[in-house]
Amino acid sequence: MKERVVTVSESGNGPYGEFITAGHHVVGADEAESVGGHDTGPDPYELLLSALGACTAMTLRMYATRHQWPLEHVDVRLRHIQRVGSGSEAPHDRFERVIEVKGGLSDEQRARLLEIADRCPVSQTLKRGSEIDTSLAVQ
Repeated sequence: MKERVVTVSESGNGPYGEFITAGHHVVGADEAESVGGHDTGPDPYELLLSALGACTAMTLRMYATRHQWPLEHVDVRLRHIQRVGSGSEAPHDRFERVIEVKGGLSDEQRARLLEIADRCPVSQTLKRGSEIDTSLAVQ
């Protein structure tokens, strides 16, 4: 099992601006101006959608390459819908994912790629749920 470590630190660019460091990569995050941010980067849900979309596209590319299928291009459009529970129903989230594949693929290959999309690791993580252990750092 590969351990992944990501560090998020305030950037000083407005009240919610953040620097995200993953390995040697640095990405910004922020909230929209409508909620008091400076909109200097994607908001947390946009980053989550980005992770799902990137994982989906990469998984399809890997599968098509392994099978030598004529996949020319993949686009993934995503949307997050947060639903509030009513009564005894717990709130839940819905992710909509629309995948556009280009290339000389057969109907069977296109159908198989749709199945494979659900096998991307981020998709599997979101579907099964996760534990989050939180603690304060010792100073």
